[in-house]
Amino acid sequence: MKSALLRVAVCLALVAGIGAADVQAAGDRPYHFGFKKSKNGAPASIDEEGFKPVIDKHGAIFRRDGTGKTLYLTFDNGYENGYTAKILDVLKEKKVPAVFFVTGHYIEDQPELLKRMVSEGHIIGNHSWSHPDMTQISDDRIASELNRVKESVAALTGQQEMRYLRPPRGIFSERTLAVSGKLGYTNVFWSIAYVDWDTSKQRGKEYAYEKVISQLHPGAVILLHSVSKDNAEAMASIIDRARELGYEFKALDAPAS
Repeated sequence: MKSALLRVAVCLALVAGIGAADVQAAGDRPYHFGFKKSKNGAPASIDEEGFKPVIDKHGAIFRRDGTGKTLYLTFDNGYENGYTAKILDVLKEKKVPAVFFVTGHYIEDQPELLKRMVSEGHIIGNHSWSHPDMTQISDDRIASELNRVKESVAALTGQQEMRYLRPPRGIFSERTLAVSGKLGYTNVFWSIAYVDWDTSKQRGKEYAYEKVISQLHPGAVILLHSVSKDNAEAMASIIDRARELGYEFKALDAPAS
């Protein structure tokens, strides 16, 4: 019941304050990120997506080329569902770095978990303060959303730099990439994902394990949601199996090898 109420509160907060005055010109075409999933270790692809030239132009990441059998683990944290601490325990035990993309709600609700993330060597990334569709708000509002997260995380954890942004809901445009780029951000999408965010449709740790392992490919950016019980329970097995297959987990800001 508590989780359901939290989700409602977050959803209300996410849509609050988006008015017609914020909406940009119709020519600012919005895109919803999507990709062709990896099969048999072949790289995931966005070659058939109409937004690929925009991604390439602005240096956004969806996978990392030239990194060998390297994996980059990322989590989206909009609200807490009781599983992030367990995930952090596994990452600490296995010595695996990750990026946690957080919202304003998460910062205000879970300060101790954010402190732990930084103290244990993880990166906190920007997922915006109120999780708006950034293609529907002004340049100034984008800057405000991102600056508020960065400043709050810095004050709370001591992490002074914030270089990575995951656009809420994977919605972006050339304008949003350009505006956030001027603020010093690299937009980070993903090349491994599955429907893990629906807490009412968890299917067990074996399902989570299979969904991730079946998509592994060199340079993959893995997107998971820490609200998923399945992810928390499968995390150790996913890491162990990936390593058995010759993969190495690295920090997103590690130099290519």
